[in-house]
Amino acid sequence: MTYCLGIKTKEGLVAIADTRITSGTNKSTKKKIYVQQREKHSLFIMTSGLRSVRDKAVVYFEELFSEGSITHYNKMYKAVNAFGEQVKRVAAEDEQALEKAGLKFNLNTIIGGQLKDDEEHKLFLIYSQGNWVEVNDDSPFVIIGNSGYGKTLLNRVLNSDFTLKQALKAGFLSFDSTRLSSNDVGFPIDVVLYEKDAYHMSENRYTASDMKEMSQLWDTKLKQVLYELPEDWMKDAANKTINKN
Repeated sequence: MTYCLGIKTKEGLVAIADTRITSGTNKSTKKKIYVQQREKHSLFIMTSGLRSVRDKAVVYFEELFSEGSITHYNKMYKAVNAFGEQVKRVAAEDEQALEKAGLKFNLNTIIGGQLKDDEEHKLFLIYSQGNWVEVNDDSPFVIIGNSGYGKTLLNRVLNSDFTLKQALKAGFLSFDSTRLSSNDVGFPIDVVLYEKDAYHMSENRYTASDMKEMSQLWDTKLKQVLYELPEDWMKDAANKTINKN
């Protein structure tokens, strides 16, 4: 399992991916964000699913860049379509063999960025079938992989007016909630930030020690808020319990 989060705000894009790879009792670290940058051309790719399917689809997509055949794509949706075609290509080659081995063809992908003729930065979710949906302001984030534990927090606090720093803070707390509840998601995390119209993506890696203070502060503040919440509404419940006894 993995944790990959893409956030779109009016300022730009935030991408967060854990690096933990779990195989039985063995744990290792591997980068899960692929970044492609050229003049007036910036995008990132994050995937969740079978590792062999992911690697093959990304290699095929990278080959389009090395051959120069993708440089004429002037808008993000065209690059997303191109990646979707590579997913379909891998499915045609490997899906039947995987099913015979008892494995389900599975690859969900987040692609974000901005190409030269895009009016703004874009964020997409691509399914295993190669089709996609675009993330919009009404629901400005998407998670693939282990999404259950961190989604609730983002639903409560995140909106498209957030600054990139605010979005990154919210994204880290979402990851931290997932990390605490799941053994197959963990540090280090890779973070990619993209500022609207910049055509440049910054990449950073954060370890558990880097984020220890942030995690502990969130834990402390959350408990403090819990203690400070009013309890007047509990009176009836308490009285019923006493009377019943």
